[in-house]
Order: sequence, then structure tokens, then C-alpha cells
Amino acid sequence: MSNIKHWNSTMDVTSSPSFDDHQKVVFVDDADTGLQAIIAIHNTNLGPAVGGCRMFPYASKADALEDVLRLSRGMTYKSALAGLPMGGGKAVIIGDPATQKTPALLRRMGQFIDSLNGRYISAEDSGTSVADLKLMALETEYVLGINEQQEFGGDPSPLTAHGIFCGIRAAVQYKFGRTSLNGARIAVQGAGAVGRHLSKELIAAGAEVFVADINTNNVLAAQELGARIVAVDDIVGFDADVFSPCAMGAVINDVSIAKLSAPIVAGGANNQLSVPQHGEMLRKRGILYAPDFVINAGGIIEICRQYQNSSIADCNAQIENIGDTLIEIFELSGDKKICTSVVAEQLAEQRFQQIPVSA
Repeated sequence: MSNIKHWNSTMDVTSSPSFDDHQKVVFVDDADTGLQAIIAIHNTNLGPAVGGCRMFPYASKADALEDVLRLSRGMTYKSALAGLPMGGGKAVIIGDPATQKTPALLRRMGQFIDSLNGRYISAEDSGTSVADLKLMALETEYVLGINEQQEFGGDPSPLTAHGIFCGIRAAVQYKFGRTSLNGARIAVQGAGAVGRHLSKELIAAGAEVFVADINTNNVLAAQELGARIVAVDDIVGFDADVFSPCAMGAVINDVSIAKLSAPIVAGGANNQLSVPQHGEMLRKRGILYAPDFVINAGGIIEICRQYQNSSIADCNAQIENIGDTLIEIFELSGDKKICTSVVAEQLAEQRFQQIPVSA
């Protein structure tokens, strides 16, 4: 780590809109490899901070900081509601994964992760792959989701997708009183790793799946599965039973809420609400929202299984329980007349705020 220069002294982290008493935020700017990255540790009351490493061409360091702060906070809430002995953390690499990713950069990222001595444990995320994490793992032991002996080679994406499937099934049951997804119309925004696996499972359950993605290869793969393709600009307002955002965050905003025709929003993207108030706007419109940090917990449940080396059966049972957790949240939301996102946050906070911060 001797060649790594920190640039956090020039940024006031605490003044960022998404700062939420994060325990640690560390920055790196490495001239030798071109690595510019941030690791944010939100809360470790329940265990080490665990969360993926994202690579994205952020317009500025301030934008990257906002994203990593929001994502790491979401991981705390996600792990707490899933009942996992883990805290919340996240890493972001500033750069285009298609053109700027190199083995040297990834190995230096591994050194950066290692410098935190296990307080943060990484996994794959948008813009990174199992192969990328394997390169990081040459420099640190604090990487999960790379064991080829595990199901899917350690890749948590199929398990994330299955959790979303369970959540959609629960939302349809609560909203429409239907226990089957046969004939349900699901509009999936984003057909990457998670969206593709989700579409496959939905189609197998008899749902009509409509997909939009800016990536041509993802569109072709979705078509091969039997999904019908919708224009990117049309997917938010598409006539469907469920709108399932599985791409980037902040998709639920003033503009999209006005366009939505689906009575359910249930998808895998992190930080779907552009601002917290959008949860209440959905409720007032009569749109049932499955909070993202609840419904997309399947991947972190699988990562925890790898961390603890527990059984696949236990992991699958926890993922199936996502539907039950959502039903509880929906019912409490109806009883209290407050939005589902606030209910979910309150339940999570009851779990992770009861334990003193470890030294």
C-alpha cells in the first residue's frame, strides 16, 4: 500500500447529504494503476461490514461518494432485516468497467480492501465479476463469492434473483390475493446478471415478462429466454402488474411515479427511491412498494452462507423467508398508514441499533 495516496482530506464526508453516521470512509487515488476508489463502512454492530465492489464511470468524486454512502447504509439495513451477523459496507471504483479495468488496478483494489484488516469484506457488484474478485483475492483474504466449489461458482446473482422472485410472489399475493404468478405481467427494467436470472424464473412460473435494457447483448439474452422487449423509455409506464427495477438506483422519482401504471414496484436495484419521500408518494398513489433492501437480500444471504460455511438448505430457507418478511411489512404499513420503506427501516433499526458499536 506504500504507493497509494489518500485524498480524503480534501472532501468533507460529513456534509454529504447521504452521510449517516458512517463509522469509516476511506479514499484512494493510485497513480500507478489509475485506481480511484472509496470504501464506506456504515455500521458494524452486528458483524463485519459486507457489501459488493461496484465499478462505474461516475461524473465526479462527489457523485461516487454519494453512491457509496447510500449503498453502504442500505447494506446495514439489508443484513439486519435478513437476520444476518453482518454489518453494512460498500466499495466503488471510479471508472468505466469496459475500458479502464485492468488486472493491476483490481489487484491494487485488493490491497486497498486488505488495508482495513477485515472490517470490510467485499463481493461482486455492478461493473465487477467473479473473475475480477479473484484478482482482488490475490492480495486479500477479505473477498467472498469466488469459490468455484460453491453453487454458481460463488456468484450470488442467481440467489439475489430468487429472493426477488419470492418477493414478487408475496407482493402479488398481498395485492391481488393470488398465490400463483401464472399470467402475471412483469415489466423488468435491466436484464443484467440479476434481471436475466429473475426473468428466467418468472417465465418458468408462467408470468409474461417484458424487458428493457440499454445493452444489446442483454436484450438478446432476454429474448432467448422468452421475454418480450420493450423500449427503454417505455418500461416505467408499461402496462403491467409489477414494475421490477433491476438496473441502477433512483429510478423511483417525481417523473417516474407520475408515469407508473403498475400497482406494484418490486425489483432488485439498490436505492430505488430517489429521496425517502418517494416511498410515501407511492403509498398515496396506491402503489405497493417492496423495499429494495428487503427484496434483494438473496445475494447477501448467500454471501453470508459462504462466510459461515453453512448449509445450502439453511440459505434457501432464509431466501424464501424474504416473502414472509415483506408480507409483515405490507401489513404493518397498512395498519400504521405509513409507507413500506419507513416500516422496513424501523424494523431494521430495532435490530442493529440495540448493540453497542464494537471497538
